[in-house]
Amino acid sequence: MNAHEPLNEPVVMSYAKAPASAISAGGVTYAYRELGPKGGIPVIFFVHLAATLDNWDPRIIDPIAKNHHVITFDNQGVGASTGRVPDSIEAMADDAYTFIKALGFDKIDIFSFSLGGMVAQDLVLKHPDLVRKLVLTGTGPRGGKDMDKVAGTTYYDMLRAALTRSDPKEFLFFNRDTAGKQAGKAFVKRLGERTADRDAPIKVKAFQTQLKAIRKWGRGTPANLSKITQPTLIANGDNDRMVPSILSHDLHRRINGSELIIYPGSGHGGIFQFHDKFAPAAVEFLDR
Repeated sequence: MNAHEPLNEPVVMSYAKAPASAISAGGVTYAYRELGPKGGIPVIFFVHLAATLDNWDPRIIDPIAKNHHVITFDNQGVGASTGRVPDSIEAMADDAYTFIKALGFDKIDIFSFSLGGMVAQDLVLKHPDLVRKLVLTGTGPRGGKDMDKVAGTTYYDMLRAALTRSDPKEFLFFNRDTAGKQAGKAFVKRLGERTADRDAPIKVKAFQTQLKAIRKWGRGTPANLSKITQPTLIANGDNDRMVPSILSHDLHRRINGSELIIYPGSGHGGIFQFHDKFAPAAVEFLDR
């Protein structure tokens, strides 16, 4: 059992309306939001580089929350969470574990994207009994080819975005063809659907520390991913410039029984560009 039993209270079904909450554990106060029906196994969302609670696409979250208890959170030192960003993925996974246990859960599903997928991999390897199902999107394994080049790509695209007064995610997550440009602008617009009680943006130092952690992860010794026995869904676009798409194939090969979805004509944010296809696929996977 866990601390989140069904209560006689309205069920929030829209991420744009999910209330801001906080819980303290290990000297850190973690900011989080929750929506969907409580009870059962929750789906914990692990977010990407530089992201806060406001960076989750409601077209992914809301369909999952229709029949699942969904929780998003800011890791230590990010957004409204206190403390300092750890300089390693492994320490971020320890923080995530602290947060999850503080909420009283002993079994969870994980939905992860990019940096969040790296954190999720380490968490499930350290605490296999905690995780029932695993969704890894836009991510790669420790020691994966070119994983340590994420920082260079990120800074380059941030400059390109600044020169065109665009959101960097339009360059980092989407192809620069007509379809990609349209998808990028639509994605950024969706992120603004929540207008009240928005999260604090990530601080520059915290962002730089995350990049250092990713570089260390990329240069680290590969983990034995055959130890991951949980049902695993892996997804990406076919032209991911941040975390090369070949690494999604690598994860699929190394995690026995995993499922792989690659969306053609899309990049790092393929799941957001094709949210109308991916959200139902993720729901079906979690519902099994």
